[in-house]
Amino acid sequence: MSEIVIDKKEEVVMNLVHYFVTEKDYNPVVVHGINDEVWLENMHGDYKIVRIISRYIHNNEQLGFNRFRSKQIVNKLRLKTLTFKMNVLSIYVNLGDNVSELEKDDGGDLSVFVNKLQDFKNNPTIISVFPDIIEKTNHSEEGLQLLFKITDDITKTNEKKNKKMEKIFSTKKPIMTYAIIALCIIMFLVSGGGYDIFRLVSCGGNLGSLVRGGEVYRLVTAMFLHVGIFHLILNMYSLYVVGPRVEDFFGKWKFLLIYFVSGIAGNLMSASFNSDVVSVGASGAIFGLFGALAYFGYNYRGYLGAMIKSQIVPIIIYNLFMGFIIPGIDMWGHIGGLVGGLITSYAFGTIENKKYPFSKVMLLIVYLAFLVYMCFFRAV
Repeated sequence: MSEIVIDKKEEVVMNLVHYFVTEKDYNPVVVHGINDEVWLENMHGDYKIVRIISRYIHNNEQLGFNRFRSKQIVNKLRLKTLTFKMNVLSIYVNLGDNVSELEKDDGGDLSVFVNKLQDFKNNPTIISVFPDIIEKTNHSEEGLQLLFKITDDITKTNEKKNKKMEKIFSTKKPIMTYAIIALCIIMFLVSGGGYDIFRLVSCGGNLGSLVRGGEVYRLVTAMFLHVGIFHLILNMYSLYVVGPRVEDFFGKWKFLLIYFVSGIAGNLMSASFNSDVVSVGASGAIFGLFGALAYFGYNYRGYLGAMIKSQIVPIIIYNLFMGFIIPGIDMWGHIGGLVGGLITSYAFGTIENKKYPFSKVMLLIVYLAFLVYMCFFRAV
């Protein structure tokens, strides 16, 4: 049996793929029509796309065509994932002597040539973004042993990623969603379920003058009151559809946080800009769930890019549009809730997130402080 030989350039490619997949959370991208290149993506990376090109590039003309083709593919990926800026790191491992020195491309892309992994020491840009790239690609194994190690490590990494995705996308019992629906129905029965504005106010409806007078509890109670059976059915159906998805993606406690913060934000904005009108209903909180779903879809756009464009965004636009053309709908509450849901989900992340960066949480605090200021000090 003949011995399988792996040359040094193939070892460089394997080491780089191993590094970006296992250490930097990059995922392979299937690119049709491109040979001898490995494409990796990480939507949260400084370079969202990493290309590792093992094809022999003989001269500048071939290099220019290679760059041209890659930009075409990147533009398609950018549109598919709704990514406005997609910086690309291109690592060439097999350039001919007729290729001039690689320089930084327009738009923040970077092209580098490495004959061996130690060559990264001569590129301060790479070292600043990936400071451990030399250390983490320094393996004692060579040849087939290196291939087996890399294959095994990547397989284990992908298994961990798959378990993580299963946890996020798995269907769970929407306990909190059903509890809120039940509470809204109970409050509908307690309030009489009619169109009596005075009764709705007495049961906790949102009215700017009363909120500013100290009855701040109305910012919460108004979320569970509805005007008429049609209003209740419409909101409960919307909650029944979107609530379980948000509860799946964010977990029950973050779902509750998003729901209540969005509802309070919507009622604060309503009390600020619609202060003479009694406002009730769960729609501000539900719009916050729409905002959370939009954040989730964008955050996982590599998986849900088509869903964002075909479902999430059209639903939000449609509901906002209907609010503008149908009289009696509190658009300020909808907008306040939508923004509240977006910022709350951005601050606390999905079900997998355990760390909450101060800057993100601070953005939510600033938003709520702005609404409090507008409601209590600058109400119009």
